[in-house]
Amino acid sequence: MIIRKILLIALLFGSFSQPVRADDDIFANEGVTSFQQDENAWRRNDGQTVNVPKESKAKEVLPDILTSIGPVAWDNIANAEKIFCYEVAVRPEEYDGYSIDSMALTGFCGVIKDEVKNIVLSDLFMDSKNVLFNVREECVIRPRIVLRFVKGIDATDVLLSSPCYSFTVYYPGMVKVFNAKPAAKIIDTIINTLNKNRVDFVSPALLDQLLPVGVPQTPEQKELVSKRLKPIRKWAEDKPKEEEPKPAQKGWNNLNLGF
Repeated sequence: MIIRKILLIALLFGSFSQPVRADDDIFANEGVTSFQQDENAWRRNDGQTVNVPKESKAKEVLPDILTSIGPVAWDNIANAEKIFCYEVAVRPEEYDGYSIDSMALTGFCGVIKDEVKNIVLSDLFMDSKNVLFNVREECVIRPRIVLRFVKGIDATDVLLSSPCYSFTVYYPGMVKVFNAKPAAKIIDTIINTLNKNRVDFVSPALLDQLLPVGVPQTPEQKELVSKRLKPIRKWAEDKPKEEEPKPAQKGWNNLNLGF
């Protein structure tokens, strides 16, 4: 177990030691992925048996976590078709920008592949040594990264906090916080690495994108974004138009409702 942990951490540090680009191996490139299968998959089953080495028993989600978040939320995480990474921060009172799970959404940090997903699941959701159940830390959660695990049109969000080390699972009607202080180095490594790929977030709805990437991808989208200094949903004009005088309100229902 100790050797495996060293290998996992070495994988993170080794793979992430170089500057991260959008097309690095740990990030999924958008577009069509080649379909790969066994070279003999096309052959008809003629009754012959093939000796396949049995893998060691796969790790499973910790029972206490599964009970807390429920099977549907866990299914989205375990069988996610895409995993989107967002940079987040505490939402100030006067904040009027984009939000996610009631936090300020400050950046987009990539679409991650199974290598990172497997480390997150194995070390945070499946390793009892890295989660302290029923142990409360005297610290305040500091939002850093949200990983959105998407399956179909459903999704489960996982917030990573540092230096108050924890991970929080968000699913409609449910928020569960888990103390992950023993996994401090792993959480810091994941956060610091993903943040290297950070770019400003722009509303994908505005850009007519189907995937919640939030990054301008065409010249037209970039031009649109460049014209907006504030959050795009504000649609603030340089000079407000003068309002035409409204006709005097008459009759028994002469109420000024501010319309």
